[in-house]
Amino acid sequence: MRAPHPQLDAENEAIHRRQTASDRPGVAQPVPLRPVPAQPWNRIFVATVVLFALLLGAWEWHWRNFGAEPHINDSDALWAIQRRRIDNGEGNATVIAGASRVFFDIQLDVWQKLDGERPIQLAMEGSTPIPVLEDLADDPKFTGRLIVGVAPELFFSGWGHRGKRVTKYTREQSPYQHVGQWLSSRFIEPYFAFDDPDYALATVLKRLPWPDRPGKPSDLAVRKLAVIVADDRAAHMWSKVENDPAYRALARRIWTQDFNSPDVPSPEELAKMSDKQIALAVKAVNKLRARGVKVLFVRAPSFGPYLEFDNRLFPRKSSWDVLLAKTGAPGIHFRDYPQLQGFWSPEWSHLARADAKKFSAALYRIISEKYWPGAPGQ
Repeated sequence: MRAPHPQLDAENEAIHRRQTASDRPGVAQPVPLRPVPAQPWNRIFVATVVLFALLLGAWEWHWRNFGAEPHINDSDALWAIQRRRIDNGEGNATVIAGASRVFFDIQLDVWQKLDGERPIQLAMEGSTPIPVLEDLADDPKFTGRLIVGVAPELFFSGWGHRGKRVTKYTREQSPYQHVGQWLSSRFIEPYFAFDDPDYALATVLKRLPWPDRPGKPSDLAVRKLAVIVADDRAAHMWSKVENDPAYRALARRIWTQDFNSPDVPSPEELAKMSDKQIALAVKAVNKLRARGVKVLFVRAPSFGPYLEFDNRLFPRKSSWDVLLAKTGAPGIHFRDYPQLQGFWSPEWSHLARADAKKFSAALYRIISEKYWPGAPGQ
């Protein structure tokens, strides 16, 4: 046993006793010093790890039971990897830009089987492709072929700013962001189904049925519709949208919010939006064609109430037809080709997986026979 040491014991007591303002004259906010109590820290650490594992396992089980499975997340970093392929020796490739319809509906494996080469997928959900079109127009290394998907609601309104964000991100991505993407794609995404923005706890809490506040109704946000199945952003519709009637009805109800929204701009405002976006497209297409890039616009299918909504906002004659006339670029509109019709869209805007494969094959044949003869694979 240690022999008592009056001086050291007094100093130790002074250090661990909570100090007050009287103990620290001239200091406005005294800093309390407290001793760390003796605890079974090893057992506490083990219990904490076990509790964390149980909670994590319960959250993973919940989403797997919901129908989720491990998949690749469409992060800005994943998009940037594909964009950099153009500058790293694949500038003569076929590139797809657009919104979610050409993202989900054009199946890269089908295209590769027919063409011999796999396209670079740069389309994005819920965002106009104009910023990507402009970015490619300013890149002299891109000399290939460009398919631009036209979803009228997004393309002619200019809605959605992810395109500007990701093109900037690609140029400014930091080393830690590179490492973060590598770690996530290697050690998290292949194993955990809950790792999806749609299942994030904050997102789940936000979409609980909270009561509406006066003047601020709580709209339902768009839910998960597709899965990315390869590092090159190959995607297809999530099976739950096809096979779960309740989830399919929810997806349709979310779209219906837009169809019936009182915030839809007037026809005059929509016309101004369309004119502005077409002018931007003309400028970009002129740059691309000047260096030999082949540009093709594609209007992928929409159905039922969504097709009616598309036509109401941006009638074909004043949007699609004007776009082709002013850019001088060819276009494929699904209504003009019987082989691009008759498919099933569970939620009116995207094709079921099996039908997306048929659509991709039919679209490729039209392009290769009518617009890009002699392309790779021909």
